[in-house]
Amino acid sequence: MSHEAFRYRDYRRYQASRFLNTIAIQMQSVAVGWHVYDLTHRPLDLGYVGLVQFLPMLSLSLLAGHTADRFDRRRVFRICILGLATCSLLLCAASYFGLRSVAAIYAILALYGTVRAFYGPSGSSLLTHVVPTEVFPNAVAWSSTVWQMAAISGPAIGGAIYGVTGRPVAVYATSCAFALASFALLGTMEVRTGRMETRAASAETLLAGVRYIFRHKVILGSISLDLFAVLLGGAVALLPIFARDILHAGPRGLGLLRSAPAFGAATMALLVAYRPLRRRAGAVMLACVFAFGVATVVFALSRVFALSLVALYVAGATDMVSVLVRSTLLQVTTPSEMRGRVSAVNQVFIGASNELGEFESGTTAELFGPVRAALLGGVATCAVVAIWAWRFPALRRVDRIDRPAEE
Repeated sequence: MSHEAFRYRDYRRYQASRFLNTIAIQMQSVAVGWHVYDLTHRPLDLGYVGLVQFLPMLSLSLLAGHTADRFDRRRVFRICILGLATCSLLLCAASYFGLRSVAAIYAILALYGTVRAFYGPSGSSLLTHVVPTEVFPNAVAWSSTVWQMAAISGPAIGGAIYGVTGRPVAVYATSCAFALASFALLGTMEVRTGRMETRAASAETLLAGVRYIFRHKVILGSISLDLFAVLLGGAVALLPIFARDILHAGPRGLGLLRSAPAFGAATMALLVAYRPLRRRAGAVMLACVFAFGVATVVFALSRVFALSLVALYVAGATDMVSVLVRSTLLQVTTPSEMRGRVSAVNQVFIGASNELGEFESGTTAELFGPVRAALLGGVATCAVVAIWAWRFPALRRVDRIDRPAEE
């Protein structure tokens, strides 16, 4: 696999813009987690950080997907990035003026989740317009690599700034600046997608993405596997607790812990970009998600910072396989005029696994303690893999990701 996708000017600019904005999102995520836990010292409040962002995504997903298919995707994407920058600025102002109300932070995060509901479908569906169809698998692999590199850099930068200044205000300000740079760079792209869905708005067109996914068992199996694996096994929401109270690593340590899964994922994405999954992609995906669960168990039991980093690195690397298989299946098999709506449904699954997963982790940590919560999550993930291998035989039989098995 080559760098073929980077031959295209709009693809390079799209990825540079997305890289900057992903750094902004990841920096802010680290700062918000530490900020909230520093104010309340309650694991459940970390869970609410995810919940208040997920609920707008859930309620607006169908409208967001419809918007991406009925309006120019580049324009919608730019508006969303400007909205994310505004939310960072609001968090910066709240921190600068010493506002200690967690409710105010949650209100801003709810607005943030609202913007991200539209950000995901417009951004992911825009990717298909900047490279030819034959280059698309290469574009997806490198897109995942670029995202993961940003996800490595963002938490590390955010944690370092927070550690040096002792306050989140500088992190929020830097996040806003990165988002604005992303907004400006996206404006230099030449692509204009126009209106993809030409039918009049109706309940039928609004629900088309939902029906498409539930008709295709391979896609449903891949995205639901990722949903339950990360929902149950993801320990990201608990990292401020592990960094502060268990590993005693401080905010800089938290930044490294947040970066470790992304570093593992980036390594795997690069490996797959150069040595793509040519055969038995479904079976490899299931095995890697099982390994993700095992790595979560190791992290839960570790009391050594270096071992915790390694466990998170492995978790990120194995999860990346699931991401690549799911993303390629979704984009290659979905008709262009429906990609916004299908991506919106996929975003609900991703949001449920990430943001709702944070709420689940915070709740179980409040009930059982952070160590038991992470341990139970890892074991549950392994159980989910066994169930999905049985319930979705078509997913297990997937050989090449650009040619799914017959259902």
